[in-house]
Amino acid sequence: MTQFIIRRVLQAIPTLFGITILSYALLNAAPGSPVATLAFGPRTTIAQKNALAEQLGINDPVYKQYIRWLIGNDWQEFRKLDGRGNVILDANGEVVMERGTQKGILRGDFGDSFTSKRSALEVVIEKFPATAELGGLALLVGIIVGIPIGVVAAVRRGGIFDNFTRVMAVVFSAVPIFWLGLTLLLIFGSQLGWLPMGGRRPSDFFLTGEVTVWQRLEHLILPVTVLSTGWVAIFSRFMRASTLDVLSQDYVRTAQAKGLKYHQVWFTHAARNALIPIATILGPAIPGIIGGALITETIFSWPGVGRTTYQAVLNYDYPVILASVIFVSLATIIGYLLSDILYALIDPRIRLS
Repeated sequence: MTQFIIRRVLQAIPTLFGITILSYALLNAAPGSPVATLAFGPRTTIAQKNALAEQLGINDPVYKQYIRWLIGNDWQEFRKLDGRGNVILDANGEVVMERGTQKGILRGDFGDSFTSKRSALEVVIEKFPATAELGGLALLVGIIVGIPIGVVAAVRRGGIFDNFTRVMAVVFSAVPIFWLGLTLLLIFGSQLGWLPMGGRRPSDFFLTGEVTVWQRLEHLILPVTVLSTGWVAIFSRFMRASTLDVLSQDYVRTAQAKGLKYHQVWFTHAARNALIPIATILGPAIPGIIGGALITETIFSWPGVGRTTYQAVLNYDYPVILASVIFVSLATIIGYLLSDILYALIDPRIRLS
């Protein structure tokens, strides 16, 4: 197992390197510029825009920008410019030089946000607990609800419950998240007033007891419901198909012939082996928690990574966008590694060698 994990980590290095090249190239190929957003105004001169572009480091060729973003520029010296883009001279008439400050992502420096002037990595990590809370609960609800539904639907194949769950799975998979979220907000938030329209209770309030458990949970009900419907549909359909295949195996018929109770046969003997395909889904489910929450967090004003990334795209905040992309890429690699490990935990017959 240890050798397998080390080998997969080493294989992930060129994959992650390719992701950095592709993401940086696509970002620079997109129309628009952060200068147009940050220097918007009728009195902004061309010289000021050029100075801002040089300050942000986006006026160089793409390959130079990528190398600086990758390995940093703290080992280089540059001409110091004033606010109008003019070179600053010292008392002797010589050009004043200054050393770069960026260390590069290989040393954990993703640069500073163009808008907040804070470390881009800190901005993303700061929002991760909110996304993990929302996405983790949605995934947990999907597993707790979807897996039993899939098992029962397989056992009652062709019955009313099976047909009903199959139809509802198609409906939940087809309904757009933004439409479902806005509909629930309109009904339970605006018209009935039962639940808040959005936002999140800070974690420190919950820990100090200044906010009740219900006040904490009421902000989670609607976004978790919206985000978990897709997972319930996916897990129930996969579990149904896998359980149908397992129920035809000899060991299941042997367990039934021994006189074991039906729920023991279904959920103890059949369900464990039917969970192997579910492990395949859990791999991409981890980055899906972040990516899928982008729309949900925006609708419900949830202060997570998805909403932060969306705002960064609107503001052309390149460092935050790239930090989010690398963050999700690492989560994807870790997710697929966990899927392979779950194979061995669920089925001891599988050996990762």
